[in-house]
Amino acid sequence: MNVTIVYKLATDHTRAVEDFLRDFTRQTGSELATLDPETTDGASFCKVYDIVEYPTIVAITDDGQLLNSWRGLPLPTISEVSYYTQ
Repeated sequence: MNVTIVYKLATDHTRAVEDFLRDFTRQTGSELATLDPETTDGASFCKVYDIVEYPTIVAITDDGQLLNSWRGLPLPTISEVSYYTQ
């Protein structure tokens, strides 16, 4: 499984996302992938998974099936997301 956080840099939600990422790594020992929707790869990813609100966290299978997504603030709990990183 893959969990990715899609968020724009230098916006109002950037600090909340970066704090979440730091706390997630500290509590679980795992790191989440990040993606900027304003890059070419990010725009393609957002189109495939219909992401239009930031930040968005998506959990997908190895073959690309969407398992769960969390859109906007507030961010989900670390335990909700960590379930999909195992």
